[in-house]
Amino acid sequence: MASLLGEEVFETRGQAPAPSKDFCQLLVTRREVIFRWWKISLRNEFRESRPGEIKESQEDFLDDSSLHIQIAVVFGAKVLEHVLNLCRGNYDFLERLPVPLLLYIISFLELEDIARLSQVSRRLEMISNSNALWENIVENLCDTITPEMKELAQEMGWKQFFFTNRLQLQLQLRRRRQRQDARNKNLTE
Repeated sequence: MASLLGEEVFETRGQAPAPSKDFCQLLVTRREVIFRWWKISLRNEFRESRPGEIKESQEDFLDDSSLHIQIAVVFGAKVLEHVLNLCRGNYDFLERLPVPLLLYIISFLELEDIARLSQVSRRLEMISNSNALWENIVENLCDTITPEMKELAQEMGWKQFFFTNRLQLQLQLRRRRQRQDARNKNLTE
């Protein structure tokens, strides 16, 4: 699992809270926590200010309450808690899996479990609602999918296609055929 971790484990950037306009970056690597800031001001006394950086080992960071406060003020308590968990070795490997592998794994879940998984994070929500996942689910659950059905699913989205009842699908396919017949008739005239 360690191979899923790159050298940079987490990074975020943001602006310090008002009235400050300072720009800050927080970077967590496998060994260090790096907090950088750039002073942004029109005041003359800050014109010569250089960017600042605090670089600490993860072990030292866990004991540095003043840096914890700075990070919480700029990035929020949730980011601070996430960084503390990373420094303690609590990695979320599910978030780091490649998308094709996640799609494969999720395609075996029950629909209720997919709905719950989509609430875990933005990334898993996007994957759980993706056309690629729902196309895979439809293909696994349906016996035959005609090219016409595939076109309709791509038009309306595979998830909506999956949850649309058969009568509505038949009606939409019939309307689609009628439109295509009308276009073909107009082209031949």
